[in-house]
Amino acid sequence: MRFLDTRPLRTSRPFRDLWLGSALSGIGGQIANVAVLAQVWELTGSPVGTGAIGLVTGVAMLLFGLVGGSLADTYDRRALVRATTAAQLLASAGMFWQALAGNESVVLLLALVGAGTAFGALGAPARRTFPVRLLPADQVAAGLALTSVAFQASMLVGPALAGLVIARWDFAAAYAAQTVAVLVSLLAVLRLPPMPVAPAAGTGRRRPQRGGWSVVLRRPTLWGSMATDLSATLLAMPIALFPLVNELRFDGNPRTLGLFLSAVAVGGITAGLLSGTVTRLPRGGLVQLTAAATWGLALAGFGLAGPLWLALACLAVAGAADTISVVTRSALVQLETPDAFRGRVSSVEHVIGVAGPELGNFRGGVLASATSAPFALVTGGLSAVLAIAAVAATNGPLRAYRVPRAEPAAEVTPAA
Repeated sequence: MRFLDTRPLRTSRPFRDLWLGSALSGIGGQIANVAVLAQVWELTGSPVGTGAIGLVTGVAMLLFGLVGGSLADTYDRRALVRATTAAQLLASAGMFWQALAGNESVVLLLALVGAGTAFGALGAPARRTFPVRLLPADQVAAGLALTSVAFQASMLVGPALAGLVIARWDFAAAYAAQTVAVLVSLLAVLRLPPMPVAPAAGTGRRRPQRGGWSVVLRRPTLWGSMATDLSATLLAMPIALFPLVNELRFDGNPRTLGLFLSAVAVGGITAGLLSGTVTRLPRGGLVQLTAAATWGLALAGFGLAGPLWLALACLAVAGAADTISVVTRSALVQLETPDAFRGRVSSVEHVIGVAGPELGNFRGGVLASATSAPFALVTGGLSAVLAIAAVAATNGPLRAYRVPRAEPAAEVTPAA
């Protein structure tokens, strides 16, 4: 317990319910992701078909995530997440039904996937505001670290379970597992207290006149934190280069390719389990800047690494740094944003979190095709470090930011 700060689970029953529901939903989602990938491949036998999954989910997250931010600053956030989670449950049930019925239409399957993703994106900004409403300010980062541990664990456990379930019972069982997991998540949300939006300071209005982007740009801590994240992902995202590096240095062994992904997840889980050592640190902005720079250096090291053990070690360090950076950024964003704006600012953070890695992978792929994978990795990692250093040099409020040591940011009333 010295290393993993479990105070949020011990002191807040609502947060504990939310964490358990989200953890099970994450595992169910990973199982369903593998099932969708396998079913689309079975139906089309084409990489264009499997690539369409990313297109459908990416567009849904970007479009509906922004809408969800406005909704989260207008309506009770618990009610919004209840409704969107219930809609996700219907989409999951639809995916179970189409598999059970022997569906052969990839369009129907992708439509259900897009619907489930859209409903999840609508509720995501509101869901992101829950920890800061349920926990004292000095426990928000710890709560987000626990959430990150659960997510990283689902990344490891979910795909393995999916393989076993699909091999034994086929796609319908995988979608049934997802449906049960979403149902548990919905039950957890039903137990949360109401979370109405606080009026904008000094106005008495429930909804402020300006949206999330203007709030971010007016607050150096917010734009600096998001610029740090965007610098790290846009300039140094390595996933698209894994197959090329594997082919170049490790004879294209598929097991090695899997180890690349596992190493990142193992680093993330390790950082989560030791997160209490950093979530208790008061200088949250400095922690994020340091972690993001470490991410860039580790990926530059991966580009230069010869032995497999060294390559995996660099990826594990990158995964750990990424987890620390994400946790500290998320805590800072929630604590620095007035409650009346949290939904829309969370949607901005969501868009940057979705678009940055995707564009970063595209940038890396294009550069590697023109030069080489090692060159793209090294220059990308070092460019990220320089960009982060520029943010740190020009943003004093972010460097000096200290986590508030205060009572919960807002009181919530017991659930009816």
